[in-house]
Amino acid sequence: MEDQQNLEAIMGLIMYGGNAKSDAMEAIAAAKKGDFDLAEQKIRDAEASLVEAHHSQTQMLTQEAQGNHMQVTLLTVHSQDHLMTSIAFTDLAKEIIDLYRRTYVE
Repeated sequence: MEDQQNLEAIMGLIMYGGNAKSDAMEAIAAAKKGDFDLAEQKIRDAEASLVEAHHSQTQMLTQEAQGNHMQVTLLTVHSQDHLMTSIAFTDLAKEIIDLYRRTYVE
């Protein structure tokens, strides 16, 4: 994988991971206000961003599996960390929304 393709894949992880985390945070804020329709939409948006991030990650992994080894840089590590944090945050956001939903139902 050439350097430009590496950079595009890495930046895709960071960008889509960041979008997912932002949407998940907005979902929590909506649930806190009792707007569960918006919360669910924001979670769907977060999940869509995570799918796009996974496409970038798969591109990198495919190249690696084909023997096109890339140099691991701090930016590469950061992008993977950003993605994993966003996945965990989105999963936790779903749980927090469920807790808020229970509070509003009772």
